[in-house]
Amino acid sequence: MARFSYRGRDAAGQEVSGDMEAPSVDVVAQQLGSRQVVPLAIEEMATASGAAIRFEQLFAKKTVALDELVIFSRQMFSLSKAGVPIIRAMRSLQSSARTPLMAQILGQVADDLESGMSLASSLQQHPKVFGAMFINMIHVGENTGRLDTAFRQLSDYLEMERETRKRIKQATRYPMLVVVAMVVALSVVNFLVIPSFSAVFAKLGADLPWPTQILIATSNFFVNYWWLMLMVIAASAVAAWRYVNTEQGGLQWDRYRLRLPLVGAIFERIALGRFARTFSMMVSAGVPMMQVLGIVSRTVGNKHIGAGIEQMRNGVERGDSLLRTAANTQMFSPLVLQMLAVGEETGNIDELFEEVADFYDQEVDYDLRRLADAIEPILIVALGVMVLILALGVFLPVWDLGSVVRN
Repeated sequence: MARFSYRGRDAAGQEVSGDMEAPSVDVVAQQLGSRQVVPLAIEEMATASGAAIRFEQLFAKKTVALDELVIFSRQMFSLSKAGVPIIRAMRSLQSSARTPLMAQILGQVADDLESGMSLASSLQQHPKVFGAMFINMIHVGENTGRLDTAFRQLSDYLEMERETRKRIKQATRYPMLVVVAMVVALSVVNFLVIPSFSAVFAKLGADLPWPTQILIATSNFFVNYWWLMLMVIAASAVAAWRYVNTEQGGLQWDRYRLRLPLVGAIFERIALGRFARTFSMMVSAGVPMMQVLGIVSRTVGNKHIGAGIEQMRNGVERGDSLLRTAANTQMFSPLVLQMLAVGEETGNIDELFEEVADFYDQEVDYDLRRLADAIEPILIVALGVMVLILALGVFLPVWDLGSVVRN
């Protein structure tokens, strides 16, 4: 049990404060609610035993998962549509949040709302959780009186994003398991199996065939220099991570990802589908075109494609049509460009971009289904080659020794 200090307002609107003992902040908020006290701030009081960082705090989640944002958007849509005041809705969701981090953020948002800030401004205080697209959608919803619609659109968009990530994980799960199994098998062979055979061959003093010599040399290198390999791999990973996190490095890496065999086209279609869906949602919500293109270029998930969208924004700013600037980027297929042309002519560009997003989603589904069929024979061939090399390296000397004994 920890001790918490609190500050709030009672049913008469008077500010009250005090402290109480409870297992968590949520319990304190519930107890204050039962007393008809609206909590403004709840903080854990420092104690001699609480000076050290607790285990659960040390390993607590530092980010809000996409699932939590989906649930939050759905709940806010339902509460807003039902006419529940925003502050009361935030306090209710705070008490029922799945993670302490989300509960803390919603409590801070509720505090900002009580101080007079708008919902978009209060959410903007947490940029690592609520991105620019989320903030702008809420801002437009507040200004137009359609906050429930904004939350519904956000929940639909986040749900599609979650489904896309789930499909990618399902498609890559089997290849990753096979690759991990191959790495484990190679490690066992190099550290345990080959050294045992090499000791036997050394005692016999026979001339070894070249496959066996390569296997023994490789095993000796693994056994004697495994620490050096780990250091090189770790240093390379850190250097690559730092380079990718730079502006130029991230741009080059995202451009290279789009050219990878088998998966490059999938990455491109996922990014373009995300662009089309986000563009459609924000345009239909009433966000200005220039602002939409600027936001989407930063949230599309690929810096190379984001740079192309930024070129579209610059072209529209100079007075070019959206169709011409999109064609100049050479990112879209002729079919998508035709749909874009019809959307500009009819003024239903948001509806047409929604169809473009659906088109890319169907393409991604087809590519992900085909990915497993394309990777499986490659993995089978790789496994066959590995087994063949091991078999030749281990059994050729045995066969040679058998022939010598027979002769």
